[in-house]
Amino acid sequence: MAIISGRQGRTAFMALLTAGLLTGFGPGSASAAEVTEGQILQALTPKKPLTRSLSAAPPTQPAASAADSRFIDTLRNRNTRSLSSSEREQIAVIADTRPSIDLEINFEYNSATIAARARPSVEALGRALTNPDLKGSTFLLAGHTDAAGSDAYNQTLSERRAEAVKQYLVEKFGIAANDLVTVGYGESRLKRPDAPLDAANRRVQVVNLANQTAAK
Repeated sequence: MAIISGRQGRTAFMALLTAGLLTGFGPGSASAAEVTEGQILQALTPKKPLTRSLSAAPPTQPAASAADSRFIDTLRNRNTRSLSSSEREQIAVIADTRPSIDLEINFEYNSATIAARARPSVEALGRALTNPDLKGSTFLLAGHTDAAGSDAYNQTLSERRAEAVKQYLVEKFGIAANDLVTVGYGESRLKRPDAPLDAANRRVQVVNLANQTAAK
């Protein structure tokens, strides 16, 4: 993918970026400034399944969950950049079945430094992840970028940003590092592929990887 270059290209890109940062998640979602601890907690709390009979679950489900748990355990304390493309894809498959929320966490331009305007969202996330209702859970922090720039650059940037959020949560909220798994997807999993430069694509997806079911 071509990188925007030249004075006109940079000017156009910065205009798009500035406009994007003022955009929320999209229709029906809270904006970065509006997200609350309660919204995050609700999104990440496993829902209690409807029980029809003792034999309702497919016989292969327990084995699959056990395999997922073993795989997740291998990811603890792994460096984000050490993950292979196949491991990233396996993580995505597991994440698609678990409670999750997309947070539009803004970073300083061309860096992994969390912007001051994004601190309230990260603070809300930290409070939610330390809530007793989510005790014992392992969380995935998946970094995503928009499509501006090269694939390789965006992949690295998404990894650095996921790690930056993890570091903040560990240092400010005392969350155990091995309870936070990080992965980067660059521009490969755009939330809005129809608008590749949209702010909704620049996000951190938080997923509750725990197999536990909320007792409610």
